[in-house]
Amino acid sequence: MMERQKHDGEYRRVQDNFFGTETEDYQAAEEQLRKGLEALAHREGAAARLRDPSYADSLMALMQIVLEGNEKINLTTITEMVEFATLHLVDSLACAVMPEMKSAQKIIDVGSGAGFPGLPLAMLFPEKRFLLTDSLRKRVEFIRLAVSTLELDNVVAIHARAENAGREPAYREGFDLALCRAVGKLPVILEYCLPFVRVGGAGIFYKTVPAKGEIEDSLAARKLLGGSASVRIETYSDILPGRRHALYIIEKKRPTPGTYPRREGLPAKVPL
Repeated sequence: MMERQKHDGEYRRVQDNFFGTETEDYQAAEEQLRKGLEALAHREGAAARLRDPSYADSLMALMQIVLEGNEKINLTTITEMVEFATLHLVDSLACAVMPEMKSAQKIIDVGSGAGFPGLPLAMLFPEKRFLLTDSLRKRVEFIRLAVSTLELDNVVAIHARAENAGREPAYREGFDLALCRAVGKLPVILEYCLPFVRVGGAGIFYKTVPAKGEIEDSLAARKLLGGSASVRIETYSDILPGRRHALYIIEKKRPTPGTYPRREGLPAKVPL
């Protein structure tokens, strides 16, 4: 209880120090966020903290930290507060009720950028451990600053390309779950992410509702990398009305051969 009170006090301090909480844009963003959280909280098995007002406060504080940081380095093109609340905060939480997320203890967010989806999820699940990676050092430094400001003790951020980190013994097949919101073709995302996942774990990838043939085009990559033959697709228009966003969920069935991931840059240039 004392730890929660310490964190909540820190969130309020951040809110007061950045933009204040009385602007119309802030209030509209907060209302949009709370609607998304409420919709998510109605799903079966949803974490009780989704209904905790202090959790919404913490997410709004994170938004303010990112927008403040965005004035110094390029973190996001989404700077309008209502859009930020929808397309970063609520969207990041779409996997929170998935069984793969609920059972996972060690989670890696590959290509985290400004910390999405990893930071909102780490704030929701303080009992789970999160590793956030990004290929740009300045973004990693920002994530570390946000983690320190919000006093999150379950997050580590490292500067690394997925092709290199996926070969490191400390990380290879060491995670229950890999997350990725990066834009790209599914075979490329799979080569970046599946080498991190243990057999029996899974990858959850944030994309739009699939274009024709995308699932079929990733079959070879799934077979080569140890992924499942099937892909489960979960849409979430209930929490993001009007959006065609979806989660692609792929189980890890076999160890990834040592030849993958291929050398830096090759997965994107020559997808499997």
